[in-house]
Amino acid sequence: MSSDFKKINKLKKNSRRNSKIQETKFVERLIKISRVSKVTKGGKKLSFRAIVVIGDENGKVGVGVAKADDVVNAFKKAKTDGYKNLIELPLTKSLSIPHHVFGNFGACKVIVRPSIEGSGVIAGGAVRIVLEVAGVKNVIAKQLGADNLLNNARATVCALQNLTTKSEVAEKRDLN
Repeated sequence: MSSDFKKINKLKKNSRRNSKIQETKFVERLIKISRVSKVTKGGKKLSFRAIVVIGDENGKVGVGVAKADDVVNAFKKAKTDGYKNLIELPLTKSLSIPHHVFGNFGACKVIVRPSIEGSGVIAGGAVRIVLEVAGVKNVIAKQLGADNLLNNARATVCALQNLTTKSEVAEKRDLN
């Protein structure tokens, strides 16, 4: 009976060890923290809203937003929201994107184009942060429309979601 228990224990230990090895290290970058006040009957209630981008710098990225009574809790909540909204994008050998793509969110429009190796990330504001955290190294991006940081970050994620590889396009053509 005790030998069976030891075998089960070993299985548990090994499974835990393997899960730690497979975890990837995520990078968190703060886009903005804003102080928000809500006027109630008793006076003003202050809270903080955090916009955070998380990614593994290898093709995964997510944008999270959350509010809390203090900055630290707002950051933590936004980080967990970012994990829930993770997307995966294809990268080329030169750490660029496969083709040019457009993204819309609200009044914000983002154009993202691949660039030659060594050019770096040519983008501004929230678009730059999202692309850097996603692991894209050579890209040119332009944001049009509104200058809202949250909507620009989400428009960039929408654009990156629309990326496809040659093999995915070939599969779709074979099915039709």
